[in-house]
Amino acid sequence: MSAAAVERSHDRPLTAEAARIMKRLPGYRVEIIGDQIIVSPPADGPHADVLTDLMAPFMAAGLHGTESRLVQGVGLWLPTGAEDYAIPDLSLVDADYRDHYIENNCYDPVCFRMVLEVTSGNFRTDLRTKVAAYAEAKIPVYVIVDRKHQRLHVLTEPAGSEYANHRVHAPGETVALPDSLGAKVTVDVEQIIQTGQS
Repeated sequence: MSAAAVERSHDRPLTAEAARIMKRLPGYRVEIIGDQIIVSPPADGPHADVLTDLMAPFMAAGLHGTESRLVQGVGLWLPTGAEDYAIPDLSLVDADYRDHYIENNCYDPVCFRMVLEVTSGNFRTDLRTKVAAYAEAKIPVYVIVDRKHQRLHVLTEPAGSEYANHRVHAPGETVALPDSLGAKVTVDVEQIIQTGQS
């Protein structure tokens, strides 16, 4: 794997403002994507419940071990702007991800195998803004649990600012995630969507 260098300025007005917001609003997620600060309120219980349920098949498949790690809320440095970073709900990373630390609690996209977002009130960010950002970061697999529209999106093959392959799955389907994750993982869409309902 190789990573392109991300140019960063020493003058960080957005990062400084993001830090001020985090101090004023503990528990809120603050991200910078496309040179814009995005602030999300703390997740509700069903959102957290979905993440816990989704971790189970990854753990059962052995994806949290010596080759890869399943981590929540870890920063991903983005190539979309000098200060850009996102904090996916759940990520599958190479086990040596700590060797890829960049700054601001963020890691180089080269060590991410998958990112997963569970939508909340700001679902447009996950369905639009982050699609482009994660594709530009060349994240191989992006999974979205769309609670508003009751769908599961699996995006693969990043190409520029989009994914060449975008499959949408409805309740009643069982989805096999790409083998590129390192093991066979299947998701019961109906069960995950039901868990995520408020």
